[in-house]
Amino acid sequence: MKKTAVLFPGQGSQYLGMGKAFIEADPEAAALMDMAERVSGFPLRQLCFDGPLEELTRVLHLQPALTAVNLICWQQLQKLLPGFSPAWAAGHSLGEYSALHAAGVLSAEDAIALVTKRGEFMERENAAHPGGMRAVLGLSIEEIEPLLNSYAGPGAVVVANHNSQQQVIISGDAEGLERFSEICKTAGAKKIVPLKVAGANHSPLVAGAVPDFAACMEKTCFNPPKVPLLFNVTAAPENDPAAIRSIMARQIASRVRWHESACRMIADGVEVFLELGPGSVLTGLMKKILPAGSAAVCVQADSPESLAKAAQFIQED
Repeated sequence: MKKTAVLFPGQGSQYLGMGKAFIEADPEAAALMDMAERVSGFPLRQLCFDGPLEELTRVLHLQPALTAVNLICWQQLQKLLPGFSPAWAAGHSLGEYSALHAAGVLSAEDAIALVTKRGEFMERENAAHPGGMRAVLGLSIEEIEPLLNSYAGPGAVVVANHNSQQQVIISGDAEGLERFSEICKTAGAKKIVPLKVAGANHSPLVAGAVPDFAACMEKTCFNPPKVPLLFNVTAAPENDPAAIRSIMARQIASRVRWHESACRMIADGVEVFLELGPGSVLTGLMKKILPAGSAAVCVQADSPESLAKAAQFIQED
């Protein structure tokens, strides 16, 4: 099998109908969704299939809904490729909980339970400290960080995601985002794109969720990863369950170091980057991150047809 990294998407990749084809075709996929509904307490199947999109996109609902679909995609890949073990697992923000399950750190039930609590705490903090996120296109992190370091306000703004060489996500309150966006434009940003999110994720504005979420995780069983897992907060592997708990608590309010994680997997000689879950956000990012002339291939799978093609490609020599 080809050396493969499995990548799990996060918020922003959702769409109505996600997971439906798997759930209608396979009782095991349906059972996994049943479990997710029971653990979360929400009608996830209805939200995923029929919406309304506004309710699906609500942080409280989206976190368990998207995670359930990611876990179904992983379940179905394992059925197609028995014994398959990825060279790396990684997830973007919320997607990191799906990666924790794929790596054997969390059970499916615990992954759903944790993201449900995470959504609850984040929705609370978003209501108490309103904010948003914007994509800055055309400036590197090396160009943006000095601008941020010299920014004295008004408002609050930080780097939330370092997604690629030319895509950095900023997060903060309305005034901070507006003022700093103008600074980025003056510095040569090609475009500033507001994201469709309900709050200032991965910023100090949601840091109030961290201690409560850390307390929840203390009651959850974390196992050492069975496959190498790159963490958003550190862009590095970690094997100690106690350290993983700490990293995952901090993740809510910390920067997502996706570009660094992707570069590490590229340097390790990964041949296939498989985005496993709704949408193709991570596939698009990986294509931008891969160096010119790279032989590595990016594929995405969130349906029986696309997953079958991906599994066949991974198996081919």
